[in-house]
Amino acid sequence: MVDGIAVDIGEDRVAVRLSPHGNLGGLSDSDTVQHFSYVIGELGKRGLAYLHLIEPRASSVGFADDASVDSADNASLFRHLFHGRMITAGGYTTELGVEAVKAGMADAVAFGRMFIANPDLPERIRTGAALNPFDRSTSYGGGAHGYTDYPTLDALALVN
Repeated sequence: MVDGIAVDIGEDRVAVRLSPHGNLGGLSDSDTVQHFSYVIGELGKRGLAYLHLIEPRASSVGFADDASVDSADNASLFRHLFHGRMITAGGYTTELGVEAVKAGMADAVAFGRMFIANPDLPERIRTGAALNPFDRSTSYGGGAHGYTDYPTLDALALVN
């Protein structure tokens, strides 16, 4: 499928997101590292825009808030197989994200839930400001509440 899409729009406009070790809906794999090593190695032969890996420490695919500290590290496991741009996501703190990029495990770190809860996340990281906690009860609910109503630093300053 990747090759077919690449023919139509160009390899450099195709990206792939994978979740090795993902367990949503009871999924499992008999040999995750071997199977995903093959797939990522094959993807690495193409000139993709980027590969985006989801880390398993991201709390069981979003059903809990605490990141698992004893999970596999997909960026470390698979980085050597993909020499293009790589994004990693899942359970990262600012500090862990900086470490991953400095160590060459990824070119960028994505912050999904943290960005939803903090629409001004780059400014908060830059200034060391406190982060809004993510409200899991509003996830996947279908409405704007919990997605577009988290306060920015500017809004908080107006209240105080």
